[in-house]
Amino acid sequence: MAEHPYKSAPEYNSWRRSVAGPAAGEVDPVVNFNVRINHETRVATAGSCFAQHIARYLKNSGYNYFVAETGHPILPESVRQANNYGLFSARYGNIYTARQLLQLFQRAYGQFQPLEDCWQEAEDVFLDPFRPTAQPGGFVSELEMRLDREQHLACVRRMFENLDVFVFTLGLTECWVSRSDGAVFPICPGVEGGQFAKHRHVFCNETVDDVVSEMSSFLLHLARVNPRAQIILTVSPVPLAATARRDQHVLAATTYSKSVLRVAAEMLVARFPHVSYFPSYEIITGSFSRGAYYADDLRNVLENGVAHVMGLFMKHAAGEAPEPAREVKAEAKSQPVAPAANDYQELAARLVEVECDEAGLDPEDSLATGKP
Repeated sequence: MAEHPYKSAPEYNSWRRSVAGPAAGEVDPVVNFNVRINHETRVATAGSCFAQHIARYLKNSGYNYFVAETGHPILPESVRQANNYGLFSARYGNIYTARQLLQLFQRAYGQFQPLEDCWQEAEDVFLDPFRPTAQPGGFVSELEMRLDREQHLACVRRMFENLDVFVFTLGLTECWVSRSDGAVFPICPGVEGGQFAKHRHVFCNETVDDVVSEMSSFLLHLARVNPRAQIILTVSPVPLAATARRDQHVLAATTYSKSVLRVAAEMLVARFPHVSYFPSYEIITGSFSRGAYYADDLRNVLENGVAHVMGLFMKHAAGEAPEPAREVKAEAKSQPVAPAANDYQELAARLVEVECDEAGLDPEDSLATGKP
């Protein structure tokens, strides 16, 4: 038989041997992942709601999850958690897009000052438009909001300058920006605060070129203040809660968004030697799990999926042997309906709760979790 390149290919190049053949929990698509962490490595996280799982696993595994904005030390841990301290490495909330990450850096270092920078919801309720859910109930005055923002951005600078590894989860391409200066909001104005106005806010759906350009700019900025920083990019496997495109179904819009982000990540890895990609998206969405990593709403990721991702992350980044793989069985998916009261405990055991501003785009999503 004639020789050809596929005859000598490694096992992971074969779908039959590396995807269809192994048990679902044993599939390992990680190849040539060069980032290494130990218990002293300062690992910071940002991104979409899925990035919160990485933070949780690092903390629970005894690794140095780097939190630069910790809250006042006299506050009990429960109070700090309720006010979103420690959810990410600083209290910026979900960062869904590359443009949002770049502008966070620019705002932290005084390179960009958005014009629409305060939302007043009531006489004594003020929100920061760029992290509207960070302070539950809002701030009691504009002065309090601005002082908290000043402290927050100082913590962001500390994070960028002192981290060793930065894990960023790319979440969306769709975003809403200010017509006046291009400032990007984490969520459409009017959803979690502020008032939407067509003459002030415009929809943007980023292209591969947009994401690569903005991420490249961020990476160059970060390298100037922290030349030793390593970057791990992931793509969130959580589908869009809703799309603002009136010409496209949300399923097609999700495919576009995730495809753009995945291609952009590949291009950034090829361009920057200190940037690596970890395939959490492929692990969760891969057909080998037969949909068993998603809850009945087909958006929320179940704990067995998160455990598969993080077991492989700890294996390849930290050299730790993953826990024995759980058998993954295909489950019949029912229509998402509001659970009965006695079902809440079972749901809580299977779902890992994360703060996700995007869920506010479609309030009916609350039926899947029982949350208002």
